[in-house]
Amino acid sequence: MIKKLFIIQVVFMFLPIKAQKQAYQIPDSLINKDYNYLDDKLFELEKDSSKAAVYLYAYLNKALKEKNWKEAVYGYQNILHQSPDKLKLIYADSMVRVAKQSHDNALIGSAYLSKGIVYYGLKQQKFALDNYIIANNYISKTNDKYLIYKVKYHIALIKYYLGFYDEAISLLKECVSYFKNENPRAYLDSLHSLGFSYNKVGNYGLCSETNSVGLLESKRLNSKEMICYFIHSEGINEYFKNNYGIAIKNIKSSLNEIGANNDFANESIGNFYIGKSYWALNKKDIALRYFKKVDKIFDDKNYLRPDLREVYELLISYYKTKKDLKMQLFYIDQLLKADKILNETFTYLIGKIHKEYDTKALLAEKQNIQTQLTRQKRYDYILILSILLLFPSLLFITLRHFQLRKTYKQRFEELMLKTNNQNQIKSKSKIDKPEILDINQEVINIILKQLEKFECDQKFLEKDLNLSKLAVYFKTNPNYLSKIISHYKDKGFVEYINDLKIDYIIEVLRNDKKTRNYTNKALAQEAGFSSTQRFATAFFARTKMPTSYFIDQIKKDYPIN
Repeated sequence: MIKKLFIIQVVFMFLPIKAQKQAYQIPDSLINKDYNYLDDKLFELEKDSSKAAVYLYAYLNKALKEKNWKEAVYGYQNILHQSPDKLKLIYADSMVRVAKQSHDNALIGSAYLSKGIVYYGLKQQKFALDNYIIANNYISKTNDKYLIYKVKYHIALIKYYLGFYDEAISLLKECVSYFKNENPRAYLDSLHSLGFSYNKVGNYGLCSETNSVGLLESKRLNSKEMICYFIHSEGINEYFKNNYGIAIKNIKSSLNEIGANNDFANESIGNFYIGKSYWALNKKDIALRYFKKVDKIFDDKNYLRPDLREVYELLISYYKTKKDLKMQLFYIDQLLKADKILNETFTYLIGKIHKEYDTKALLAEKQNIQTQLTRQKRYDYILILSILLLFPSLLFITLRHFQLRKTYKQRFEELMLKTNNQNQIKSKSKIDKPEILDINQEVINIILKQLEKFECDQKFLEKDLNLSKLAVYFKTNPNYLSKIISHYKDKGFVEYINDLKIDYIIEVLRNDKKTRNYTNKALAQEAGFSSTQRFATAFFARTKMPTSYFIDQIKKDYPIN
């Protein structure tokens, strides 16, 4: 029932229902029609929302009247996907409320998933993720593989959006494999997102291969609407390979169709990389036109991704060269607005984004330009005032630096003392602890021995290791393994693995002179971390000092001839 329409509309096709505030009068001729008839009419009228509306409401009215909660959920799904943004969440809430009355985990999970998709379409990723997690809690209790992988796909999109590209790639590979023989559109969407993810980790070759497969599969599956997306993706990939002319050609050829789909996100991204390509070709005046399109979408739709933030830095830079203070001030205001939104969305991610201007510098520059515009004769006074204001800050930063160095030195000495006693600690017998009542003691002993061998064999250095993989390796279930690690190691699984990796790196740095010259990236690879940032974060969490300080200090205190 109605699923075929839902599949067509779920990703990009948001056709507005006209006169949505109208209370639809269901014609008598439709009251006794069955779901198949109404579904067929909806499929016929998928591109004419005005004519389809009466059938949509007839379908929903029938389902609610009969208390057929499954069909009611499908009815709400189709109405919300054709509704304007301001009504989508209202229908989504109604859909969830109806689904709960069914007490069917799959149906409730599907409803929360659809609500999350609505939030994602509105670019409210935080709320989208909240609903995906709720959906997963219900769907994981079922054997509905389609819904299980659909959740995985949408979680992967959130991970991609937040910058966790390796994790997104892992999930998307699973989705590609499953959907290939299950759902053509979901298969192509997964391929498209996978290509984007490969690009983000710098694997431009695999990105091109994935886009080529996507184009061929789109043609084979007669999914013409997806062709422009793979061309768009490859155009962006060509930019990163410094093939700017090809990048411009590919992205431009895809934008008309993408714009027709009301896909403002990919339209903004495409304009950004066309502009960047022209900028790299030193055609900055042309680049400016495309950067302003990104700014317009930001104004109209409030959409901006962290990597698109650079558009404002480039616009400010351009108008600096033109000595146009008013335009500099305008785009500084836009950048401040962008940073506010990004900070709200990416509270723990924004620190990873390289920024030419931080908020304080932007505010200072804004004040400086406003002063120049209104009081041109007071440059000398402003300069003196700036120096006086900066001096206490510089003094504070200097004192703070020396204080931190002293704190790090103390932590280093404590860490080395602890490391020197490590063998003695390891040789001690297991600390007596109360038993875990809901796990057989024999099972606990077996898993503890496996963990001991796991540590001795340094299997923790494996990349992308997770609780599920280790549970399979130990031939146990993740719940038991998690409880035992938490109980006997006094830490969660992720912290346990990270600490083992960092302890290994500390020991290597103590004894291997060559390793002391490694970059953080090389050390991360040595320890099996999926990214340099994760290694640096884990190292600081374990040692309470940055890697750079630790290496400098170990070179001084523990020289190797």
